Amino acid sequence: MHAHIIYIMGVSGAGKTTIGQLLSTKIGIPFFDADNFHSTANKEKMKAGIPLTDDDRMDWLLQLHQLVLKQSIAQGAIIACSALKGKYRTILANDINPFWVFLQGTYQQLYDRIKNRQGHYMSVELLQSQLETLEIPVDAFTLSIMLSPDEIVNKIQMHINQNQ
Repeated sequence: MHAHIIYIMGVSGAGKTTIGQLLSTKIGIPFFDADNFHSTANKEKMKAGIPLTDDDRMDWLLQLHQLVLKQSIAQGAIIACSALKGKYRTILANDINPFWVFLQGTYQQLYDRIKNRQGHYMSVELLQSQLETLEIPVDAFTLSIMLSPDEIVNKIQMHINQNQ
């Protein structure tokens, strides 16, 4: 029996970390922020406003997948991860059956959030690049970032409970 693996995905500023931490507290599954697994070189590129390439992301994706494999036989995991492309999600889901949550917002909503946050290396200049790279998932539970964090977490919980 595999434990729950829940990916909270979307572009920068969607609230992945906030939702992941809140959901983790509510349901007792460990939370991991994929941003913490990026190499220093990747973080420096993003801080400088330089979009990451598929090659830049590959080691990061493989490292996250190893974490998820371990967590799937332990206590599960909630992972905040952009997972912008279908091929990234394929790597992240290999050998497991994760639950995907896609946090969706408008350019302006996302821009305002990124512009106002403190202490994050992601440059607001990369938002357009992320939106252009994003392949909207067809198999994810999609929620608007206009909902409050509590509303989003409650909807995720209800959806998971209905689909167990």
